Amino acid sequence: MSRKNYSEEFRRQAVELYESTPGATIRGIAADLGVVRGTLTGWIDQYGTGTKTPSTYPGAPARSEAEKPPYERKRLEAHEPKSSSAATKYRRRTS
Repeated sequence: MSRKNYSEEFRRQAVELYESTPGATIRGIAADLGVVRGTLTGWIDQYGTGTKTPSTYPGAPARSEAEKPPYERKRLEAHEPKSSSAATKYRRRTS
């Protein structure tokens, strides 16, 4: 596997994305950008300001789908049921 070289601008933007996205995780941002978590962690140590936008507090209004970061939308889509037929079949068997 070859080692990738990322520009300093890309690194700084990745760190800014992490620090400015409420509720973002290193794992989620790294996956979204296609970098290894350890690499992103190193960039945060090197370029980070030490401040992180806090996640929404419990009881806060839920964000719309458009407001959610792309990595969160992908994760949610992966857990959505493929069709309602499985639930229908289950209900028929248990009734």
